Amino acid sequence: MDVILILHEPKVPGNVGASARAIKTMGFNKLRLVNPCDYLSIESKMLAHASIEILQEAEVFENLSDALEGIDLSIATTAKNRDARVEFHLNTDLPAIIRSKGKSVETIGMVFGGEESGLSNDEIRMCDLASTIPLIQTYPSLNLSQAVMIFAYTLAELHSVEDSGRVSPVRENEFKVMMDKSKVLLEKLEIEKTPALYNRILERMALLGEEDIHLILSVLGRLK
Repeated sequence: MDVILILHEPKVPGNVGASARAIKTMGFNKLRLVNPCDYLSIESKMLAHASIEILQEAEVFENLSDALEGIDLSIATTAKNRDARVEFHLNTDLPAIIRSKGKSVETIGMVFGGEESGLSNDEIRMCDLASTIPLIQTYPSLNLSQAVMIFAYTLAELHSVEDSGRVSPVRENEFKVMMDKSKVLLEKLEIEKTPALYNRILERMALLGEEDIHLILSVLGRLK
């Protein structure tokens, strides 16, 4: 699986540089930036320290929707209570959730909000799942690069998964296909896009494992 870190509207160059350094130390190298500050400034490069290539190769987007293009499974991160979701999964639960999807997911996007207010409810809803870091004290909150470091450290566990030797064909973007087809079906059923039902259905579907994804796709494939 390919893990991509997405920083949404970071305001402090040093945080971008420190985030680049954090993800490199945890074995990741792909960074996407949405409407960023001067991420190639001297301050940013100094804090990147031996990770400047990640800054130089970072992809830049004008909005979050474009930054999520090509991402199979997107996970929003937040430290604040929001009403965008019913469930906010602990960062430590993410490796098991991700591994359960097997070959149905090829790319994972971890989305981080800006330093001032984090991700909005609408931005969190754009993602498949939402995750948070349990804190003993909610204030002072974690610095952006600190949050990136913790999530990168947690997801580094995915590197240690050994290949079982079982050969199976890669089913391209099955998770995303299931989610897209489900959204079309919900619209045909005239289920309104409300947190109470529409969003909750998609939220639960985002937790399905590989076998369940195959099952749901087989049912969706029979619908006209």
